[in-house]
Amino acid sequence: MEIILLTDIAGVGYKNDIVTVKPGFGRNYLIPQGFAVLASKTNRKVVEENIRQAAHKAEKLKKDAEDLATAIGETILTIPAAAGDSGRIFGRITTTQISDALRAKGFEIDRKKITVDEIKTLGNHSALIDLHKEVKHKVALEIVAI
Repeated sequence: MEIILLTDIAGVGYKNDIVTVKPGFGRNYLIPQGFAVLASKTNRKVVEENIRQAAHKAEKLKKDAEDLATAIGETILTIPAAAGDSGRIFGRITTTQISDALRAKGFEIDRKKITVDEIKTLGNHSALIDLHKEVKHKVALEIVAI
């Protein structure tokens, strides 16, 4: 029996795959649970259209992320921090501080998309911004004493 999966099923296949399963498994479990539909001609056309639209939407999201990475470019973010005489900072630089610095420059980036290693000293550092699963951008940070 051929079915079209509506969700990922371990050991069977992934969403929108057309797979062959035993009739009892398909009729008694997958279809009643809403995990699959019969692979009729109409359902195949619907799935093909959904895949096409999802690909178009994903391409647009990727292009938007690339445009944002280009706009950020070589921007250097200046972040003030309290520091001692030796140049060691008190506390730490957080993703919220980096997000606020980006917002001040006109870029709306969620703090959850920013990754930064622990920064302990004043000077130049970097952070990684995850704009899309395929688009990551490194931004330069300049940590200065208050």
